[in-house]
Amino acid sequence: MATLYEAARAAGIPFEYEAKPVKQEFDTGEIVVNYLTWGNGNGPPIFLLHGWAQNARSWDYTALSLCDQYTVISVDARGHGDSTWATDGDYSAEAHQRDLDALFDHLDSKAVILIGFSMGGRSAYMSASRRPDLVKALGIVDAGPINKRTGGRRIEQFVRLTDQLDSIEEFIDRIQAYNPRRSQREIKDTLIHKVRQRPDGKWTWKYDPALRDPDRRPPPLPPGKAWKHLEDIKCPTLLVRGKESDVLATETADEMVTRMRDCTMVEVDGAGHLVAGDNPRTFIKLVKRWLDKVSPLPLVE
Repeated sequence: MATLYEAARAAGIPFEYEAKPVKQEFDTGEIVVNYLTWGNGNGPPIFLLHGWAQNARSWDYTALSLCDQYTVISVDARGHGDSTWATDGDYSAEAHQRDLDALFDHLDSKAVILIGFSMGGRSAYMSASRRPDLVKALGIVDAGPINKRTGGRRIEQFVRLTDQLDSIEEFIDRIQAYNPRRSQREIKDTLIHKVRQRPDGKWTWKYDPALRDPDRRPPPLPPGKAWKHLEDIKCPTLLVRGKESDVLATETADEMVTRMRDCTMVEVDGAGHLVAGDNPRTFIKLVKRWLDKVSPLPLVE
């Protein structure tokens, strides 16, 4: 298997040095949050929040490319990656907010940039709405108050597939059928962080099975509440939409730009909902261009 750095070079991802993430964890009192810190710790902090069924390693290319100028912190949401599962089954939007608040306090965060994808995008914009004292710039990646039904149905069908397979290769074939934009090599490089081997030798997803059960899954944030969070955000915001996304409609994205105070939208060619994975080179270029404009001023104390 290629190293992260070899894979990044092959994908045309710019980075200054072969940074190694430092794995850390923190007990919130409810769960243990796992997070990765990239960089030398001297740059402004950027928190990266992944989507449903993903984990902190989903951001590897982005973190590697940004960590020469920023302290990048990629977080495993509760029930995902190496963060512990919620014993009470609470995976609500409010529970994610409690975890983020606890982590910000633990790290003594004063001014941060939040970038979140899908589920993590919701967490990011809720936090920016609630914590204007802390969040000074916000990136929302293919997330909004309303999802297109086509994308929701496609994701639900994928979730309902058998979750125990005999080999990693079977998972690779399944993911490529679900998202043919990505090569088997690209899928394999990230899949190792998303699955685990059971005692019986079979492979399964790493995240809590409760998240695959529609009867145990928390309801989505009501659209009215989501729109209110977006309208209350005061910091500069970048909205990134996959040009071929079947989750975030163009009309919804346009309305977000209209209803938010300071929101710029960009679209990434050759990308669906999984924007940063489908076209990481363009995604990173657009994010860096935006950060160059907004990060110096908002992060001044």
